[in-house]
Amino acid sequence: MTTRRKALKTLALSSALAGSPLAFAQAKEKAPSQFKFSLNTSTIRGQKLSLSQMIEVAARAGYDGIELWIMELNQYLESGKSLSNLKQELRDAGIEAINAIGFATWMAQDPAKSKQGFEQIEVEMNQLAEIGCVRVAAPAIGAEAPVDLFEAGEKYARLLELGRKTGCMPQLEFWGAFPPFHQLGQALAVAAMANDADARLLPDIYHLFRGGSGFEGLKLINGNAIEVFHLNDFADTLPREQQEDKHRIYPGDGVAPIGEVVETLTTMGGEKYLSLELFNPSLYRMDADVVAQTGLAKMKQFF
Repeated sequence: MTTRRKALKTLALSSALAGSPLAFAQAKEKAPSQFKFSLNTSTIRGQKLSLSQMIEVAARAGYDGIELWIMELNQYLESGKSLSNLKQELRDAGIEAINAIGFATWMAQDPAKSKQGFEQIEVEMNQLAEIGCVRVAAPAIGAEAPVDLFEAGEKYARLLELGRKTGCMPQLEFWGAFPPFHQLGQALAVAAMANDADARLLPDIYHLFRGGSGFEGLKLINGNAIEVFHLNDFADTLPREQQEDKHRIYPGDGVAPIGEVVETLTTMGGEKYLSLELFNPSLYRMDADVVAQTGLAKMKQFF
C-alpha cells in the first residue's frame, strides 16, 4: 500500500512539473527563419545590362545576394573575362552569388539526353563553385509527361552526389506551366525518393499558383529544405491557366496570400534567401536601379 501511495505521489508531482514554466524552459524552442534578400537578374534583364552592371545595381539597391543565369555567366566569359574576375567583382560589390539558373537536361527520360544533362550541369557546378556560388537550380528540363517519380528521385540523388563533389548543390525546382513537372507534390515526392539529407526545394509564389499547387503544401516542408524562395505576385485579371511569366508583378501588388506564405516560411525555421524573380515587360522600360530598389522595398514590407 505504501508503494502504491508513493507511486501516485510521484505521478502527481511529475504531472505538475510538466505543466510548470520550468518544464517549458527546458524544452528547446524552434527558432524562426532568418531571411536575406536577393535579386534574380531576370527582373532587370530587359534593360540589356551586362552581368557586371547587374551586380552593381543589386549592390546599390542593398540586396544581400544576386541570382544569376548560366547564359549570363557564359556571356561574361565570352567577353574575355574569367571566373576569378567575376569572383572579385562580387567581393568588391559586397554581394554574394546565392544561386544560378540553368537548363541542363538531367531529368530527361532519354538516356542520351540525361547523360548530356549531367555532364553539362557538372561543368556549370564547377564554374559556380569557383565564384563562390554554392547552389544551382535544377528544373526538370527535358522531362516528358508522365514523369516516373521513382526514376526522377534516383536521378536527383545522383545530382546531389555531384553537388557534394563540386561544392554547388542542386535545388529541385518545378514550373507551374510545365506539364511534366508543375506541382509541389511532384517535387516533394522526388525529393523524398532521393532519400538524401541534402535534398532542397526551390519554390516560387507564381509557380505554386500557376501549377495549381496552392500554398498549404508549404506547411509540410521542414525549414532546412528551402534555402531559396522566389518571391513575386500575380493579379486576378486573367484565369490561372492563361497567366505567363510576363504577368508576374511586385510582391504585394497582387492577390497572392503573401502574408500566409510569410508566416509559413517564418515558422518552419532555417536560413533563407528571398529572391525577387520577375519577367515583367513594363519593368524593363524603367530604370534598373528604380526597379531593384522598389522590389526590395516591396519584399521587406512583409519581412
